[in-house]
Amino acid sequence: MPRGIPNAKRDESALRYTSFHVPLAPNPKHVGSTYLKSESQTWWNRNAVRTQKSKNVAEDAGQATPTEGVKSHCHPPGLAFPPNGRASDVSPLVVPNVIARKHTAPVPSPTYVEGISRPRDDRKRSAPSTLAPSGDEYGITIASDDPFDAKVAAITVSLRDRMRFYKLRVTTNSASIATSFNEQFKPEIIPEMNDPYHIDWTTSTDEPYLVGENALRLADPEKLGYFVRWPIYGGNLNTRDYPSTQLVLNDIEAIFREALKMKEIEPSAYKDYSVVLVIPDYYDRLYVESLVRILLIDMGFKQICAQQEALAATYGAGISNACVVDMGAVQTSIACVDDGLVIADTRIILSMGGNDITEFLYVLLDKIGFPYRDINLAKSYDWAVMEDLKSRLCTLAEGDVALNLYDFSVRRPGKATEKYGLRAYDEIILAPMCLFEPRVIKFDRKRAGMRFLMRAPDMTEEMVEQSTGADKFSLERYVRIDVTHVLVPAPSTEPPPGSISVSQTPVGDGQSLAVTPQPAASAAGTAPATPAPDGDAARLPKEEDVDMGDVMVGKNGKNDGKDDKKDATKGKQKATNGTDEAPVEVIDVDELDTKPLAPTPMAQAVPVSVALPFNPYNNIDVSFEASKLPLDVAIFNAARAAGGDEKIRKYLQAVLVIGGTALVPGMAHALESRLQAIATPLVPNMEKVQIIPPPKDVDPRVLAWKGAAVLGKMEGVADLWVTGADWEMFGIRALKERCFYL
Repeated sequence: MPRGIPNAKRDESALRYTSFHVPLAPNPKHVGSTYLKSESQTWWNRNAVRTQKSKNVAEDAGQATPTEGVKSHCHPPGLAFPPNGRASDVSPLVVPNVIARKHTAPVPSPTYVEGISRPRDDRKRSAPSTLAPSGDEYGITIASDDPFDAKVAAITVSLRDRMRFYKLRVTTNSASIATSFNEQFKPEIIPEMNDPYHIDWTTSTDEPYLVGENALRLADPEKLGYFVRWPIYGGNLNTRDYPSTQLVLNDIEAIFREALKMKEIEPSAYKDYSVVLVIPDYYDRLYVESLVRILLIDMGFKQICAQQEALAATYGAGISNACVVDMGAVQTSIACVDDGLVIADTRIILSMGGNDITEFLYVLLDKIGFPYRDINLAKSYDWAVMEDLKSRLCTLAEGDVALNLYDFSVRRPGKATEKYGLRAYDEIILAPMCLFEPRVIKFDRKRAGMRFLMRAPDMTEEMVEQSTGADKFSLERYVRIDVTHVLVPAPSTEPPPGSISVSQTPVGDGQSLAVTPQPAASAAGTAPATPAPDGDAARLPKEEDVDMGDVMVGKNGKNDGKDDKKDATKGKQKATNGTDEAPVEVIDVDELDTKPLAPTPMAQAVPVSVALPFNPYNNIDVSFEASKLPLDVAIFNAARAAGGDEKIRKYLQAVLVIGGTALVPGMAHALESRLQAIATPLVPNMEKVQIIPPPKDVDPRVLAWKGAAVLGKMEGVADLWVTGADWEMFGIRALKERCFYL
């Protein structure tokens, strides 16, 4: 017989027995005091009252109060040249976000991460990618079996369709004419006294670090013992070039201090300034927390207000509702703003920007014999040459395509200025078209080496970190809209006519998806493609649409980042299933670039529903896959995520394009025509898509800064300030209490 009470409940708490009585929570109805019952007893109100009393005392004593303009820091996502300055300034100070620090020998050599596909070595120069067939000036023929030629041909087809619609003539032998001219051109030497844009290169210095233009003017950083790095990459910390996060933050603080010194603001005056910090729309919490800690704690500013970039842009443009498209150097950010609030479900980040246009332009010009043979994109002065060519040559207006003659100058340290001549045809429009046809962009290669940010756990902060699930919106929305082109269709025992059946078939050392097209019952069962008003076919984010960034499904439904276009004749193999024969297309991204796939017997195929439980989102990095979408499709998806047809019409009629890449001529018309082609067949009563230009005499690159300056002068911003004392007590929760989006 066991001792004790036989039916006693087992104690699972593992706590010692005690007779201490835990009192219940007090009922507010029975409490006689007013403690914590009114807003006036909160920490925020007490700080505001204390600040107002100090201001009144100073005014009564006749002392000057520090009310000079608000210092506005702006770091838009993907922007390599963040503007900053006082809110009272007419224009901001633009400082390149680069720093050169002294480094112990040996100094690492500068490297350039290639983000654009390259042609094979035997087809780099003097080999046209496409040929014009006889009889049709708008038709093209792929000149080789090089995958790069196939990608360029696909973009050229889209260009020729638009030129056919606008009845523009095509120069069929333009590539050979441009190549023969460029290969024979000899540069002209310009003496230093005749060069008005001569650069004074830095050949010797003992400074521990150099910031901005001073860092880019180092003649030979490696020989001088400097390591040049960009601490912010694409709206986040550059974890690829830095071994630790603290080194990145130290360089960011150094850039802040040097930029303020250029504005004649000394460290002793930091305490008299407030800061409006513009953060990305799709932000990283550690990125925001780190910048706020630097400005409030390390640098000692008076107070700070963090605001999202899309909202700041609408303030600068003087509108309350818009679909803001920020086209930066590294990435493009899209978000819809509704009456002073960024709609979380509409935020999209595309991993492409102005740098991809610059690199693609170089690759295209190199194909036609670029006369500057010694160019190295890892060198700052050579990259500046391509940036200058992009700003002067690139266009999205089909009427500007012509076999023209251009010139450019090369300024290198220790050498005289060289002036080159260049002939180009459609390369100037094919380069910016990579934003709408991103098949040439190597997204995996651009992301290689980047690390996720890690933060030491803090119980008081983690309690609110994921309490509302604010950061989980992206998975639901991306899966619903932006990754439908990579989802695996659900298996069916009896597929309907015209459908596609999927089976899991072992190929090599992994698993690939065997897609078997089923014969359609009738031609009437398939809806024809609606022709676009401007000659383009409407591209919709569906799994059968291969133009949605050319994303292909690989092992277990996972996309491995291979964006090579599917070759309809390479992947199809004959297979037998009993006595019937059917064409089978086996897609395995690991095998596409190396060798053709072997025939797969259908008798060995195992249905997905039997081998594995069906999960269409299995192993899909939704944020990464959504970043591969074409620009026009991503904008339409952002507007569609805001709500129904009325919301789509509302935001597509107010598309605000900002950023340096928005300066490409013809960008507004190119976006309008393509968005119109998508929206017209899908949205009832869709009127004309409208691209809102920036206000008169306002550079689209500084529109977000202008909006931050406007916000800093508004009376309503008084409720959004976070002081150093607030941050020391609450941490990231201080921003959560004072912002609408955390």
